[in-house]
Amino acid sequence: MVSNASALGRNGVHDFLLVRATAIVIALYIIYMIGFFATSGELTWESWTAFFGSGFTKVFTLLALFSVLIHAWIGMWQVLTDYVKPVALRLVLQLAIVVALLVYVIYGFVVVWGV
Repeated sequence: MVSNASALGRNGVHDFLLVRATAIVIALYIIYMIGFFATSGELTWESWTAFFGSGFTKVFTLLALFSVLIHAWIGMWQVLTDYVKPVALRLVLQLAIVVALLVYVIYGFVVVWGV
């Protein structure tokens, strides 16, 4: 069996399940945020920092961020392998996406835990 080092999952079924699981986490996070906005009344700096000061919100936000990154990587990998046929170009694009996603996760971690 040949393995692709740039694929996140071990096979298509694994990728399929990862995409569905991350979509559920993202949907739950959106519901959580909508709930906060619907119940917070007037949104102030104090209410926002108190909300993100909660350990649960910080962990859930990072879980949602990682879910978005996994979801995005699998989707972009599938698009690139389907539509970008020159291997060198595809690898350069994959590298650029990986670097961008790593920057996003590091920046997200700094922002969330900096509150």
